[in-house]
Amino acid sequence: MHSQACKTLLVFLSAIFTAACEPRPESRHAADDFLTNIAAYCGKAFAGKITINEPRSNTPDSFEGKTLVMHVRGCENPASEIRIPFHVGEDHSRTWILTRTGNGLRLKHDHRHEDGSEDAVTMYGGDTRNAGTQFRQEFPVDEESIATFKREGLDASLNNTWAMEIHPGENFIYELTRPNGREFRVQFDLTQPVATPPAPWGY
Repeated sequence: MHSQACKTLLVFLSAIFTAACEPRPESRHAADDFLTNIAAYCGKAFAGKITINEPRSNTPDSFEGKTLVMHVRGCENPASEIRIPFHVGEDHSRTWILTRTGNGLRLKHDHRHEDGSEDAVTMYGGDTRNAGTQFRQEFPVDEESIATFKREGLDASLNNTWAMEIHPGENFIYELTRPNGREFRVQFDLTQPVATPPAPWGY
């Protein structure tokens, strides 16, 4: 009995040692799953609507009453970068650029003039500061963007946080918030693709 127990213990310890020494696959980052969820819609466009726009301003909002369309377009290497033009009526100047970084994701807003030249306020955004989830990622404003906003007198944007959400088969959300209570959100319907708009200016 004693000999059998010893053999059983040795087999058990050997199994533990072997398992501990085997290389373990690296865990997948939520940022990768987030990009994968978006990449599933590459080549397609979807209409959106403003669902939150607070506080209301006395001046007309440039987005109100316009046809809003996102186009998941730049997918040459979707594990590293995805480009999503955001069309506001006939204005094709905006493109969201999502890039995989060493720690998460980076969101930049590429703004162009009709001739393709860069706007004075362009390539602003930020990097994620936590893992987020496969469905939602948040991007606090980065120092480069703060410098741009200060240079252009856009002090209201110095504390921006952008966010994106994707609920596969349902909707995609673009969001802007500020600590002063400012909240802007556009929700796109992923169940009904629409005609793809023209390529963004400059692309």
